[in-house]
Amino acid sequence: MNIRDISAEDLMKLGTPSIAYLKPVLANGVVVYAIHAADGTPMAMAADRNQAIAAVLENEMHPTWVH
Repeated sequence: MNIRDISAEDLMKLGTPSIAYLKPVLANGVVVYAIHAADGTPMAMAADRNQAIAAVLENEMHPTWVH
């Protein structure tokens, strides 16, 4: 299969449920870490980077950073 032939829907599903995306975000004036499923579904927020990584690993997922 050519990656260029993949549908937008199938592309969105890649990595679900094994990858979680982590991103620092500002919430109420404080930087926290948002955790999203590979399809973009919000899953959780963590107070710090290490807590976010630990939460993802505890759920047997692979953390990936979004910049």
